[in-house]
Amino acid sequence: MGILVQKFGGTSLSTPEARQLVLAHVKRELEQNLQLVVVVSAMGRKGEPYATDTLLDWAASNGDSLPKRERDLLLCCGEIISAATLCSLMEKEGIPATVLTGAQAGFITDDQYGNARILDIKPDRVVEELNQGRVVIVTGFQGQTADGDMTTLGRGGSDTSATALGAALHADMVDIYTDVNGILTADPRIVENAKPLTHVSYTEICNMAHQGAKVIHPRAVEIAMQANIPVRVRSTFSEGEGTLVTHPEGFKDVQADIVDRFVTGIAYVGNVTQINVELKPGLEHLQLQVFKSMAEHGISVDFINVTPSGAVYTVFDHDGSKAVEVLNGLGLEPKILAGCAKVSVIGGGINGVPGIMATIVEALAESDVQILQSADSNTTIWVLVKKEDMVQAVRALHNKFELHQ
Repeated sequence: MGILVQKFGGTSLSTPEARQLVLAHVKRELEQNLQLVVVVSAMGRKGEPYATDTLLDWAASNGDSLPKRERDLLLCCGEIISAATLCSLMEKEGIPATVLTGAQAGFITDDQYGNARILDIKPDRVVEELNQGRVVIVTGFQGQTADGDMTTLGRGGSDTSATALGAALHADMVDIYTDVNGILTADPRIVENAKPLTHVSYTEICNMAHQGAKVIHPRAVEIAMQANIPVRVRSTFSEGEGTLVTHPEGFKDVQADIVDRFVTGIAYVGNVTQINVELKPGLEHLQLQVFKSMAEHGISVDFINVTPSGAVYTVFDHDGSKAVEVLNGLGLEPKILAGCAKVSVIGGGINGVPGIMATIVEALAESDVQILQSADSNTTIWVLVKKEDMVQAVRALHNKFELHQ
């Protein structure tokens, strides 16, 4: 009997109607004689009673002085409420179910409260409950330290819980249920003809997630890839198969499509600031000083181009003033361009293919979008544009590569 891990996000659990759809997905898989582990997020989004952001707002409005350890205790309540609610509904339908917290499910983490890393998983209790014929409902997003303190895994933590548990249990598949029918070629909010993808590789979706696509967390994909566990991204609100995420050889009958599909999707990240630091006489180790100082002040850097004459990189807009202050303290006078966006062209087939960059430049030139900076890797080409050009750039690239076909 195979094991399937299902993960349901906040919107999948936020209303009575949505929870009935969750029950339908559970029943369908039980009829296939599968053992089920169901990982849940906190119900709803900001403003709804038990959502994670609502709990954070509650803490802020009641002293706003909660230490990180105690804040994690509060945040763990959201998933516990979801799990208990779903358990009650299952039992009413005659489905034996057991709720386990992240700690009870065997998640051991470090003590970086609010963004803990999984160190080990000991799923003995999960296996025991499965062998007794129960559906095991696990609270996502959480674990515990070696000392027994509760921790949370940071944004997207329930996705990570699901794939990590799938890896530890040697599951046949991990299904990530969301409010969209799989992974699309672009954000449908700005590209109306974005097309659902039937399949993507681990590397492609990991890059898409890192570059702004919010369907699944990149840490979750990386864990699944290491364990070679297939992942499906599906909609709670339909019966569609969604998008299969695996190694290309796992696509089987659709392998022919992969050869011809150079570009898989377009992603974007807004609200970034470009920083250009020029080398001055006597500052031979400029690049080392710059990036060490950014790290020492907790400023995340991205889109890095280093040359003998200096360095160009980006930070988030909210870190721009702090970055300038740090650089000024080093005696540097950086050139700053705030209000930028990084647009990414992603595809497992672009490596070594002539003309991809030329097509990108042509698409943006035809739309009067200025390229401020560019970089590339085996599966991704990035361009930096002004934020006001971001939507037009995404649409132009999506159309130029005919991703709507």
